[in-house]
Amino acid sequence: MNDPLQFEAFVRDYQNMVFTTAYRLLADEMEAQDIAQEVFLKAYECFDDFRFRPTAGGWLKTVTRNLCLNHLRRHRSRWRLFSELAGKSENDSDFGSPDEQFIAPETGHPDLETADQRTLLAGALNKLPASQRAPLVLHYIENMSLESIARSLKISLAKVKIDMHRGRLTLQRILVRNQNTGSKQL
Repeated sequence: MNDPLQFEAFVRDYQNMVFTTAYRLLADEMEAQDIAQEVFLKAYECFDDFRFRPTAGGWLKTVTRNLCLNHLRRHRSRWRLFSELAGKSENDSDFGSPDEQFIAPETGHPDLETADQRTLLAGALNKLPASQRAPLVLHYIENMSLESIARSLKISLAKVKIDMHRGRLTLQRILVRNQNTGSKQL
């Protein structure tokens, strides 16, 4: 690379997007920072090849997502399934439609007009176990198909649907509990 100042400017332009993508998938600031550093190391290695391409941001987001998914797969043993925590519920046979609404913090939905409400939703999403959070983020925020999520996470399509359904239920309980307490903190 000829000009380190160009790479520094490149990092400044994309660092928030890379960190936010990693944080949404990992819900851990330190791990997200580690992934972001790894992404920019990879970008540095091939910076001369793609720095002026309009797809550089998409490439960074894809690398970030893939590194996060690899990280989650390596640490899958830490994932605790909802059924291990709460036992089987009467709704376990009804996994719901994959098209049930889950509102991403930045969608601008009328019910989430304030920054506080978006922050509460993001905080609730971060409280989900990784096995539930990752498919929800990938589907509703990253716009991946259920089949792509299953391939990326190397789990069955049925497992993706189960985790998404349980994630939506858990997310709803967190948000309702927060609303009932009237607290701004989760």
